Amino acid sequence: MSLDFGLKDVHVLITGAAGGIGLEAVRTFRQLGARVTAHYNSSNGELANVEGIVTIQADVRDETSVNTLLSEAAQQNGGPVSCLVVNHGIWPSNNTPIVDMELSQWQNTMAVDLNGPFLLVKAYLKALRAASQSSRDVVSNSVIFVGSTAGKFGEANHGDYSAAKSALMYGLTVTLKNEIVSIAPQGRVNTISPGWVATPMAMETLKDKAFVERALATTPLQKVATPADIARQLAVIASPTLSGHVNGQNIMVDGVGYTTGKDI
Repeated sequence: MSLDFGLKDVHVLITGAAGGIGLEAVRTFRQLGARVTAHYNSSNGELANVEGIVTIQADVRDETSVNTLLSEAAQQNGGPVSCLVVNHGIWPSNNTPIVDMELSQWQNTMAVDLNGPFLLVKAYLKALRAASQSSRDVVSNSVIFVGSTAGKFGEANHGDYSAAKSALMYGLTVTLKNEIVSIAPQGRVNTISPGWVATPMAMETLKDKAFVERALATTPLQKVATPADIARQLAVIASPTLSGHVNGQNIMVDGVGYTTGKDI
């Protein structure tokens, strides 16, 4: 049996695509034949070296910028976005408990990690609602959030990040999977939630060997994930062939399987 992901010529928009998981996802979806629009915030970085994609800058905190991102993606890449991968995010590296956290930090993290996904999904659904009936009926219509183990178990000194991710994983995902079908009858909404991944955002923290040992203490696979580990799962859940009946799920991709929930 040949393995066909059913993603050939599907328009996939990936946010936060300039590095880490996003960049690897761009490469993975391109290999599967998708038409990829890659979003970046300030610098397109290595995206300049990836052939056959459309790159668009946008500030996910700004509604006008997000609306323009979706409309330009449709204009430049052959029609409305079918699969939206909400991958972008920030993780403030300063270890700050809630009692000492500045409101400005909390608000900025929420603006990027929670308001941004809200604005993106809103623009995506509006564009899909305005599209032709044939575009609304395709089986590849889906939204995929990138969550985090921090959203499930919490993360001491990073309550802003864990709260935002939890909202995506347990609030937006299950709500939107009920709403999307009124616009796209076969539309799906799921979340892929990694643990620690060797991305540029996490590299400085992962240099601490003692920290990594604690992080892996309850991880049977005893390894930090690579961006490719996560990108492949994004492709699997996006695939209408492999995951067409998977909906409203938060899929942990953390190498654990079972955990005590003890904060690392």
